[in-house]
Amino acid sequence: MLHILCRRHRVLLLHTLKLKPCSDSQISNSLSFSSHLRSFSLKSSQSTTMRSSRRVSAAVRTESGSGTMEVDISLSPRVNSVKPSKTVAIIDQAAALAQAGVPVIRLAAGEPDFDTPAVIAEAGISAIREGYTRYTPNAGTLELRSAICHKLKEENGISYTPDQILVSNGAKQSILQAVLAVCSPGDEVLIPAPYWVSYPDMAKLADATPVILNTHISENFLLDPKLLESKLSEKSRLLILCSPSNPTGSVYPRKLLEEIAHIVAKHPRLLVLSDESYEHIIYAPATHTSFASLPGMWDRALTANGFSKAFAMTGWRLGYLAGPKHFVAACAKIQSQSTSGASSISQKAAFAALGMGYAGGETVSVMVKAFQERRDFLVKSFGEMEGVKISVPQGAFYLFLDFSSYFGAQIDGFGAINGSESLCRYLLDKAQVALVPGDAFGEDSCIRISYAASLSTLKDGVDRIKKALISVRPAIPV
Repeated sequence: MLHILCRRHRVLLLHTLKLKPCSDSQISNSLSFSSHLRSFSLKSSQSTTMRSSRRVSAAVRTESGSGTMEVDISLSPRVNSVKPSKTVAIIDQAAALAQAGVPVIRLAAGEPDFDTPAVIAEAGISAIREGYTRYTPNAGTLELRSAICHKLKEENGISYTPDQILVSNGAKQSILQAVLAVCSPGDEVLIPAPYWVSYPDMAKLADATPVILNTHISENFLLDPKLLESKLSEKSRLLILCSPSNPTGSVYPRKLLEEIAHIVAKHPRLLVLSDESYEHIIYAPATHTSFASLPGMWDRALTANGFSKAFAMTGWRLGYLAGPKHFVAACAKIQSQSTSGASSISQKAAFAALGMGYAGGETVSVMVKAFQERRDFLVKSFGEMEGVKISVPQGAFYLFLDFSSYFGAQIDGFGAINGSESLCRYLLDKAQVALVPGDAFGEDSCIRISYAASLSTLKDGVDRIKKALISVRPAIPV
């Protein structure tokens, strides 16, 4: 309850949500987030509407020793074309609420709830104690790049040399640099939806145009090769694939990837960026296939991967890109003028991670088994709910549920559920469960639930969601 929180926590919460503080007499006896989140959503919408591809003049008046002057505060059109990450915003809001004492169940974050395995943590600690705390080569240590080459050969069936590997501060940086390196203004980046939130905006940062290829829950959110072929043109430069997928958990079977590769082969300008960050979090009988391992695709593929998901190393910030030397060197050039090399300590830890055995060995296998148990529980629980459509995830740790049958419902004291964002606002308000609306991923009919949380937390979260929706009858017949 907000009224029983100390004033310091209330001010922190309101500051994080960018709200004006109110007096104690203005705080009601019950906690409601609806108006706050509506305000946040409205401001974001208005901000987005005001953006354009041209520079918009803006100025503020400042006082100085020489009098009043105007300072130009306009931003680059490139920056104005990019939206802030909705997942990051929701995670930050939920964290602020929890810090303020609100018992929010946070099922929005995309990071494992497990600790970094001890052997990895000890390698990092040893690096610090042994003074391995200085700059490394821009592309990463030879030790780590050689280990990555060995991993890719043994586990993925792809052959690289260390000069075809670039180690970066997370796979996110690896992907962004790849997009910046290969795309020119006016190029098109083809992105199957639902997509990871950052792909379209990365394309915009490269002055390229994102082309969204819609998939369907009835087809497990997998790209239809015929749709891909119909959207290709002379402007098509990059196709981004993510398998296992964030946010859907879908895994591309080898046969489907071969069909896609056959189409790619007919378009000389078209490259494929394969995001394989979740490759080890996969549930039998599904298996992972690296796109670069397919016949004729080595020269056309850039493979992005990292250590955050499989090895529970999100805070260590380490990823890598593998590909033809020409493209990797271009990415390294960008990195040399931005962040330079990744953390020396993290690289020592990553080297230890790659020494844990095939696909992370028993330690990673135990985590994957836990994720699968959680997935099975959620699929069963939501399968019992009226009007919910499910595509059973074959990998990663997300459930992407279609709740569109609830859209159009009117709720006393809240208003209308008119999309995934309002549904998530209602569930945060009523159930105090933080989820991510599907519109952040290009599919407004769904919401994303992360099951990177303990089974007991998930059970509590499901109970809260069901109680919040028990009086809300699906508005659309299923």
